[in-house]
Amino acid sequence: MLNGSASASYEDGSDYYGTDGLHCAVRVYERYSMMGGNRVSLNLTLVEDSGRIFVSGITSGGSQTVLFKINTLGEGAFLDCVAELLDGWQP
Repeated sequence: MLNGSASASYEDGSDYYGTDGLHCAVRVYERYSMMGGNRVSLNLTLVEDSGRIFVSGITSGGSQTVLFKINTLGEGAFLDCVAELLDGWQP
């Protein structure tokens, strides 16, 4: 995630190890969106349970209006980075 943007940074994360091989990892990244002129965050959650893996990527930020979102280009670009990583990944 950090190689996809010069302004990307790792903000924080946590790990949980349960019984029978359950592992949950949460990571939060942030970057500056040149298109939107603001910062965008990405929350990645990965859960491994009995060899099965679940991945969730959720972005936030990326809008400069008060009532609704009109500029989500930065959020979409951040999610595109996740999609590219997953496309090349083989379990």
